Amino acid sequence: MTESLMETNAPGCSPDSRAVAARLAALSHPARIEILKHLSASNSCCCREVVDRFDLAQSTVSQHLKILVEAGLVRFEPDRQRSRYAIDHAALADVSASLAALVDSCCSGR
Repeated sequence: MTESLMETNAPGCSPDSRAVAARLAALSHPARIEILKHLSASNSCCCREVVDRFDLAQSTVSQHLKILVEAGLVRFEPDRQRSRYAIDHAALADVSASLAALVDSCCSGR
């Protein structure tokens, strides 16, 4: 994840909080949400398949996929001719659980 998206060395923050924030930052762009939805509908796909699905340049899709891979939300699977991308379901489940725990802790006194 790039430094501009997420302050990785935020003083006083636990490594877990930084990891959750980095993953949430990766989810902060609507195109990346749509890419995740597309990937979830298939077992895996190559960058070209994502480009064909959306009105985005190949370089833009590649950058979005790179951010999702760096955040650990998408797995990169190298192949001879076309590398494949697939959702890391466990990582998304961790984000969901972390967000649910945060909401629960913030709203428990209501």
